[in-house]
This record gives sequence, structure tokens and C-alpha cells, in this order.
Amino acid sequence: MASNYGKWVEASLKVLKSLNDNSKDPVHIGEAMVCWTYLAFVESIIAYEEVGLNMTLDEDVKKFINDAYDVANSHVNELTKFMRNEGIPLASSPAHKPISDPKSVPVGARMTDDELMNTLTINFVYAGDMCAASASQCLRTDLGLMFLKFQIDKFALGFSAKELMRKRGWLKVPPAYSPPGATDPEKGPQV
Repeated sequence: MASNYGKWVEASLKVLKSLNDNSKDPVHIGEAMVCWTYLAFVESIIAYEEVGLNMTLDEDVKKFINDAYDVANSHVNELTKFMRNEGIPLASSPAHKPISDPKSVPVGARMTDDELMNTLTINFVYAGDMCAASASQCLRTDLGLMFLKFQIDKFALGFSAKELMRKRGWLKVPPAYSPPGATDPEKGPQV
């Protein structure tokens, strides 16, 4: 499903980019900072995903984390290439985690699949917000569109995560909100 969103987004971004291509303008300090910050954030997410792959025994969770890992790596590759081309220093990245057997991680030290998925979902929300803010601060169309694409990638992962979490009973749903004065079908008007 995420790949269908990606194809739609790619086509839409090509049209938007053709409307205003100012990619020859210099990168301003704010654009450099959002690149640096997002790169550091995504590389930390990759480390978390590697740890998650070393902890889960669930095939659906493994597949999901691998999909998220692929998206995060594509963001790192695209952003790193852009930053190098623009002369923006790269953030230092955490070391990659070696592959290990999830069965060798003691139960008390291993995160549950519920915990892994909920933390990843929180990361997608934060990354989506970070990308929206970054896109809105960019004067260069190519960079703004790159962050828009990143945001949509994270939203697509979030939608997929929600479905898996709902199916497994891991989705944390806040209580329904009833504003004062609203009518409750069972109790009548609230005072």
C-alpha cells in the first residue's frame, strides 16, 4: 500500500516541481539546519528499527519494520546526496546494529511487539510534523518538495502501522470526547 502512495506522490511532485524550479538558488541557513536535523533524526530511527528487528519474533512486525527501515534508508540516501551536493556538513550517525537472534535477547530486556510498534508510530508522527515544518520553511522548491515527499512516506507508514496495530489490539485509542452540553443518546443532554 505504501508503494502506491509513493507512486502517486512522485507523479504529483514532478508536476509541482515543474511549476517553479529555483534549485540553483543557494541554500539558506534554515534550510541547512532542517536538513541536518532531519538526517540526524532519521539515522536514530534506523538504529531503533535495527534493534527492533533483533527483538521481534512476529513475522508481520518484522515485515513492517523492514518496510519502515527501507523508507528511512531512502530518506537518508536522498538527503545525504542533496547535502553533499550543496556542501552542507552531514550529521554524525549512530553505528549500525549487528543482526542477532531475537530468541537470544532475554525476555526482561526485549521490548514487546506492542511497544516496538507504538514507539515507531510516535516516530512517524514526529517525523511527519518535522517534515511539514521543514517544507514550510524552505524557499527552494526542490528541497520543500523533498520534505513533502518524506512526510507523505511517513504518513503512509503510519496508516499501515495503524492497521496492523488495530488488528492485534495494540492501538492506543483515547477516550471519546463529549463536550459539555452535548447529547448522550443513553443519558440525554449533559450539563
